[in-house]
Amino acid sequence: MKAEIIAVGSELLLGQISNTNARFISSQLAEIGIDVFFHTVVGDNPNRLLDSIKIAEERADLIIFTGGLGPTKDDLTKETISKHLNKKLVFDENAMIFIEDFFKRMNREMTENNKKQALVLEGCTVLENKHGMAPGMLLATKSHAYMLLPGPPKEMEPMFQFEAKPLLLKLLHNETVIMSHVIRFYGIGEAELETKVQDLLDNQTNPTLAPLASDGEVTLRLTAKSDTEKDAWQKIEALQAEILHRVGKFVYGYNNDSLASKLRDILIENELTISAAESMTAGLFQSELAAVPGMGEALVGGMITYTEDVKIKQLGVNEAIIKEFSVVSSQCAEEMAVRVKEKFNTNIGIGITGAAGPDGHGGQPAGTVWIGIAYGEMAPISYKLNLSGMRNTNRLRAVKFTIHYLLQLLREQGNARI
Repeated sequence: MKAEIIAVGSELLLGQISNTNARFISSQLAEIGIDVFFHTVVGDNPNRLLDSIKIAEERADLIIFTGGLGPTKDDLTKETISKHLNKKLVFDENAMIFIEDFFKRMNREMTENNKKQALVLEGCTVLENKHGMAPGMLLATKSHAYMLLPGPPKEMEPMFQFEAKPLLLKLLHNETVIMSHVIRFYGIGEAELETKVQDLLDNQTNPTLAPLASDGEVTLRLTAKSDTEKDAWQKIEALQAEILHRVGKFVYGYNNDSLASKLRDILIENELTISAAESMTAGLFQSELAAVPGMGEALVGGMITYTEDVKIKQLGVNEAIIKEFSVVSSQCAEEMAVRVKEKFNTNIGIGITGAAGPDGHGGQPAGTVWIGIAYGEMAPISYKLNLSGMRNTNRLRAVKFTIHYLLQLLREQGNARI
């Protein structure tokens, strides 16, 4: 089965929001063996949407629409498809009850146009929306399957995962088991990683291997097909073992892991606490950790020490160190880590200082970052980064590298396992 994804909404063309839905749906379809060859974005215009549908029908069996199912006049996806397929729009009773109950719970008056969201294509399978109001739809004809999904990702993603995906598997009549497994890397670039596994990429059959880079991280997705889950997983394990043998030192986790969630798991498992003194990142490191549920068991607190005066008077950094080596130095980063560890009485102290850009700072060029780590009874250690991105990109990369280096240190000390 070949698929095309059509995202509907002028806000996408204006750059007001990103089309993250297409990325999510494509990754989900790949897991069940459906190939996506085209992504289309079209504005809130019925004629242009109709043109896009006709083009998609010539090159795809499954056409998935996101957006345009809401209550306003510019929400016209199902109306356009209704006319194109000569299918009536009818009220779905369950959707109508849900919408009415929502407004009652919120103690708000329901305007007449909200009823529009309960309209569905006659003869379709209705996909329940448990996170919004407009239901989704799947309509199969002799030649094509049309799937309509809401635009907001918080509604679309769970609907696709739990409502649409099982229906697509039935539509495929596919009894083959397809399993995917993601290996996550940090500290190695996409080009270098690809070079290390080039022969595996060139000779892949089953399982297949697909690299992907984003936000400084690199992933490898391993996908296997078999008659049983056990055999599919054995195929994945064999390929994974070879990959780990070559580049295992850069692996930090799998599947839905993030750098921060992996660090949380290790800190909690080993009953370790952490604090941080941040200069150039100004709290971004602690914010990244705090975004992960459960981090409160390990993250004690920290300080934003943006100026020299605060570093000295509030954190307790030795003024002589700053005068001799500058605020952007290994010595300053290590001293920050030691002092914050002492002040908050934690097992781990982090110190981050640098020149985010666009100008240099502390006698160092823009992009220079020093990360200090004070761990247990060990002498503090530091790591230098020479970054070349925009200011806020450098700040975020400094945070991720801090977590990466800390994970490496904990692994070396026997506290972390892949």
